[in-house]
Amino acid sequence: MRGLVIRWVVTAAALWLTSLVVRGIQVDGIGPLFFAAVVLGIFNAVLRPLVLFFTLPINLLTLGLFTFVINGAMLKLTGDVVRGFSVTGFWSAVVGALLLSAFSFAINLFISDTGQVQYLYLERIDRI
Repeated sequence: MRGLVIRWVVTAAALWLTSLVVRGIQVDGIGPLFFAAVVLGIFNAVLRPLVLFFTLPINLLTLGLFTFVINGAMLKLTGDVVRGFSVTGFWSAVVGALLLSAFSFAINLFISDTGQVQYLYLERIDRI
């Protein structure tokens, strides 16, 4: 349960960072931010796999690039559903979804599933 809450906070933080960078994404407060994170998570868990399945031929023809459009559509749909969170324009949605993924990945590198901050250790490998 704790890991779920941590992922929710990470997604909200990534949404906030994305709204600072992309002009077409606007958040009107912390309440809509956290609610948008929940709605986006639900859309990505339930709706996105169905859309990916039905658009598989297009996705194969574009070598997977159509997935960016689907991710943007999920973000745009979240903006349409959540009051206080808005996504205007197709390119804002696609770029926002791409940045949201990058920010979430970067933040999740430092947080474990238990919610503890973890550090990345790079080991030096000597070749003989």
